[in-house]
Amino acid sequence: MSTGGRQWGGRFAGDMDALTQAYTAGDDREFYEHDIAGSIAHARMLGRQQIIPAGDAGAIVLGLQAVLEDFRAGRVTWQPELEDIHTHVEVLLRQRIGEPAGRLHTARSRNDQVALLNRMVVREACDDAAGALARLIEVICDLGERYAADPMPGYTHVQRAQPVTLGHHLLAYGEMLFRDRGRFLDCRGRTNILPLGSGALAGSPYPLDRDSVAAELGFDRVSRNSLDATADRDFVVEFLAASAMTQVHISRLSEEIILWASSEFAFLRLPDRFATGSSMMPQKKNADVAELARGRAGRTIGELVAMLTALKGLPLAYNRDLQEDKTSIIAARDTVIPTLHIFAAMLPELAFDLPRLRALAGASFSLATDVADYLVRKGMPFREAHGIVGSLVRECETRRCELNALPFEEYRSRSKLFEADILALDVDTALAARDIPGGAAPNRVRQAAAALRGALGGS
Repeated sequence: MSTGGRQWGGRFAGDMDALTQAYTAGDDREFYEHDIAGSIAHARMLGRQQIIPAGDAGAIVLGLQAVLEDFRAGRVTWQPELEDIHTHVEVLLRQRIGEPAGRLHTARSRNDQVALLNRMVVREACDDAAGALARLIEVICDLGERYAADPMPGYTHVQRAQPVTLGHHLLAYGEMLFRDRGRFLDCRGRTNILPLGSGALAGSPYPLDRDSVAAELGFDRVSRNSLDATADRDFVVEFLAASAMTQVHISRLSEEIILWASSEFAFLRLPDRFATGSSMMPQKKNADVAELARGRAGRTIGELVAMLTALKGLPLAYNRDLQEDKTSIIAARDTVIPTLHIFAAMLPELAFDLPRLRALAGASFSLATDVADYLVRKGMPFREAHGIVGSLVRECETRRCELNALPFEEYRSRSKLFEADILALDVDTALAARDIPGGAAPNRVRQAAAALRGALGGS
């Protein structure tokens, strides 16, 4: 390509090597809306401030609007030799309006232009992620209310521990995802700062009205330091961190769906439209959606690590390493948001085996802690009660029975505090006893679902 096709050709005598051209090109074509919006706001400001002739500013705006329509209509052929979306837009503008197009880049560097584009893209991605999370949290609140009183075994160390309810268990993920949504909203706030006007690194000698550009583009304020505005990508790191954390939370839920759908657990049946089969084994029904979501957590973690690694050794100000940020933004966005959408559609269709969950909620001595609490309420120190109940569990293992199947004499022989009502202890009474804020009692689970829904509406 000739030096005239580049936006920086005057300094160079020869053509760029084809390998260099291919290696340095960025594929950011999908961001034409953002780039053109930024350029229109910049051109209008240049005209208002009489930095360029008003007629040229008007021609630039009309030309950019026409270029935008060409992109939307699919009439633009991507040319790799033009490097990126910014050059494509400028070349297309020059083809439409001629010489006035050369004034668009007045008082603007590629560095603050790129920073503007990135902030607009991350801001939009934060909005999309927050919206998708809100929908999924609403679904989980619905499920929390539906299953508020349905017992299931709770686990620690992947061993049955104490009974909870299915609604309580699912709402735990609602709380995690609610915090994730807050992270995206917080990231949006720190992202929504206008860098345009920072120039390459030192600001601009022109009388720019940066506040008017910020208002037109929906930014909260303008940046305070031109070096920081052009050289840092901490807002990208924040977005990637929020994306990784969200995908990790979905990965944990996915792991449980995969386990619960197995024959060994048999807690749920997968809906046909969210499962796949085997090319060899006719009986298979695989939780591929959950498995892919679990696997893609690694992708989002990798993008976060890649961005942090790129930043850690960069001196101020701009370095070409930062071109890689768009790749990470796109990869994280295109992983997390579709995952949230498909889980919002899939979760309501999971068919839980509620009788099995109830039966297992009281199995494996899961009421042992409640037996100890029974003694504590009668005045026994907890550590003493813990030891007594441990001996009862050992007796159950010898007899191969559950605690409620032990003869009352076995209880009485260990403590005179036991009375016949100990044999009435069951899963429902154990759950009802957890009647504190945040507890697993069904009424508290319903309150928690309502509170989470209310917090979502207020955020």
